[in-house]
Amino acid sequence: MIAINELSKSFGALQVLKNIDLSVAEGEKLTIIGPSGSGKSTLIRCVNGLETPTEGEIIINGERLTSKNRTYIVRKYCAMVFQQFNLYPHMTVLQNITLAPIKLQKKSKSEAVDIAYEYLDMVGLRDKAQVYPSTLSGGQQQRIAIARALATRQKILLFDEPTSALDPEMVQEVLDVMIRLSHQDSITMVVVTHEMGFAKQVADRVIFLDNGIIVEEAAPEEFFESPKNERTVAFLSKILR
Repeated sequence: MIAINELSKSFGALQVLKNIDLSVAEGEKLTIIGPSGSGKSTLIRCVNGLETPTEGEIIINGERLTSKNRTYIVRKYCAMVFQQFNLYPHMTVLQNITLAPIKLQKKSKSEAVDIAYEYLDMVGLRDKAQVYPSTLSGGQQQRIAIARALATRQKILLFDEPTSALDPEMVQEVLDVMIRLSHQDSITMVVVTHEMGFAKQVADRVIFLDNGIIVEEAAPEEFFESPKNERTVAFLSKILR
């Protein structure tokens, strides 16, 4: 579903990603972990067309992203959930969720509303459809952001540390929604996260990114129980204490 070939990204003199090669199969659940500043968010933003690679290529479902087609390709295949919820404060929850299906996918209002309620039910917030985001907790807002992404019915869901802005007591309610999503074979998920328990539970494969390089990748059982690279060992020993 996603093929990344020799991808590099620099911001001025700072090279954030260094010759990344990575493929993600259709329906795969991939988690990306690593220390702050390792390039995790930059990588996922390149996949979503929010950053332009300095070198290399990204191919989504057989179609190569270019400067001319990336908006079309990303809208065709990808939806993203960010660290910050990015909900429109002047719109109700329902209006936030129906905006993309109506404006970008040209669905009728009634069809978009039906889709919105389907995913509000999934995240357990149907009763919040007519309220404004400011009245919701952080965990509820992020669940609405997930429902908004799901309402586009894209094949690829990208998550950029979706729990990092939440208070600890709100983290699990968002993770529970993501765990339910992981059981859907039709959805390809790429999740940048610092939640190791989540990675262990849902990932088909874990990527450890450090200093812009993929240092190690493995199935979660192997990755967490017997990491091979000393940088991975050092990272896990700190984060799993």
